[in-house]
Amino acid sequence: MSLRNYKMNILLLYDRTLLWLTLGLTVIGLIMVTSASMSISQRLVEDPLLFAKRDALYLLLSLGFSRITLCIPMSFWQRSSSIMLLTAIILLLLVLVTGNSVNGAIRWLSLGPVSMQPAELSKLSLFCYLSNYLARKSHEVRNHFWGFFKPMGVMLILAVLLLAQPDLGTVVVLFVTTLSILFLGGAKVWQFLAIISSGITAISILILTEPYRIRRIISVWNPWGDPFGSGYQLTQSLMAFGRGELLGQGLGNSIQKLEYLPEAHTDFIFSIIGEELGYIGVFAGLIMLFFVSFRAMLIGRDALKVNQCFSGFLACAIGIWFSFQTLVNVGATAGILPTKGLTLPLISYGGSSLLIMSTAIVFLLRIDYEIRLTKTQAFKRG
Repeated sequence: MSLRNYKMNILLLYDRTLLWLTLGLTVIGLIMVTSASMSISQRLVEDPLLFAKRDALYLLLSLGFSRITLCIPMSFWQRSSSIMLLTAIILLLLVLVTGNSVNGAIRWLSLGPVSMQPAELSKLSLFCYLSNYLARKSHEVRNHFWGFFKPMGVMLILAVLLLAQPDLGTVVVLFVTTLSILFLGGAKVWQFLAIISSGITAISILILTEPYRIRRIISVWNPWGDPFGSGYQLTQSLMAFGRGELLGQGLGNSIQKLEYLPEAHTDFIFSIIGEELGYIGVFAGLIMLFFVSFRAMLIGRDALKVNQCFSGFLACAIGIWFSFQTLVNVGATAGILPTKGLTLPLISYGGSSLLIMSTAIVFLLRIDYEIRLTKTQAFKRG
């Protein structure tokens, strides 16, 4: 290996493609949050840039926190996974006691001038715990039902606390990602069939016991049946996509964001992207999110190849998490799935979501760095 090639390997000890994709998505998010929130910001505090300023502040905090996190080896997070999970459980308990209620849901804890959503932390904490569990006890998961059921039991504890808020969307994300990671860990098919059947039954019961969830399901089937009631949000979202057509109405020219479409800068920001940037903008955003998720899966595969099991399972979990949450958010805005209150990764307004998801991206960069460093050192010794 020549000195020049060795120096090039040292300079490229991080995934530049993943980094640029992430920066691109966060910039798109800041621009679209600014555009989508101006009307509601003006009405609430007579400052059209209120949510834009907050989003920029969270972005700066994310960059600062990411710079610190990038220097911490993955072995630290593996050792701390149980503490992270316990912290998430305590915060979920606290939010039920002292949390703030918004739109009938108690999901936020006030920390001085800012608020945090413990549900976002619970995702990353659970995935770190599961990855550590699989790295240590993959044989038990493959050969014993208790080895498979134990991580599902941990997920169930989080699910109960989340449903008390209520936050069914996060529970679905945790359930699907947990099953996927256990599948990658080698669990048997009959175990999945049993858990999936139980999960579908439980979710069906949860939907049938809450009238507002039943209305959401019915509104997806026929939103135009009650366009000013249960189907209002979806019909406004579909109108936004319809107005956007191929090239869009132009940045800042959305009509639906003028408080016709509720949550235009959070859960339904994808609709505003469709209206202002058209299907070209929609396609570009989805492609970028797809490649972030795809790159995460590739990093996970490479980590498993070099026996970095914790890092490999965690990277795969992040990839599944990002892709599934994108699917649910886009499906809700397009009328394919019921509204679940899940953000569009790295784009929707939300400080907790941005901080946690940027941390997940930094984990991917760190994992990739450690893989490349391992390969470089092995080649140098050889």
